[in-house]
Amino acid sequence: MILHHHPFLAPCRFVRLALAEHALEVDLVSEPFWEARESFVAVNPGLTLPMGYDHGRGPLIGATVLMEYLDERYGAGRPRHRLMPSDPFQRAEVRRLVEWFLVKFEEEVAGPFVTERILKVEIPNRHGGGAPDSRALRVARENIVGHMHYLGSIASARNWLAGEQFSFADLAAGAALSVIDYLGEAPWDADPAVKTWYQRLKSRPAFRPLLSDRARLVHPAPHYADLDF
Repeated sequence: MILHHHPFLAPCRFVRLALAEHALEVDLVSEPFWEARESFVAVNPGLTLPMGYDHGRGPLIGATVLMEYLDERYGAGRPRHRLMPSDPFQRAEVRRLVEWFLVKFEEEVAGPFVTERILKVEIPNRHGGGAPDSRALRVARENIVGHMHYLGSIASARNWLAGEQFSFADLAAGAALSVIDYLGEAPWDADPAVKTWYQRLKSRPAFRPLLSDRARLVHPAPHYADLDF
């Protein structure tokens, strides 16, 4: 698969994790979406990332679209390790949690952090780069506390986030938290259950490439690549 992405957008990280869990080869194309390249706009007028092509077929645009495609195309061949449960209720719970972390958490926490602390450093001023908005960062820091407690309430009650089975829900939450962790903004002391769950996720082989990512002029927190932190 060819995947157009940005390494620090949580929806893109989610799909990278999903591809790795399916043991699929991927060619990553770092997409400067703020430039609105003519060839990119022609196939993706919404400038949405991630965007994928599978053996020339596509574009497959958006994280949840790619999630559903991967499950339907490749999940059936690995029933014991499928990332979408067979039970309809559990499937609904997976989708609910994926939406929570890739939409609500993204809007209230991950998105502002990435925009203000990573993208504004990377993007030229003429395209919206510049100094970070301190108010946006303050609000994100306030918002993350409630999200951590909510995540902790789920992690402490279940084996994995959507139930007994490891699923796309864990990948979505892990992708969202990983960008916060890179910036040293994750309050791991807010709920021990979250830290324990994240350590389990971080130890999976699929997670290793994310731990090697480095943002331009923004160094990772000292513990970012540590499995035991």
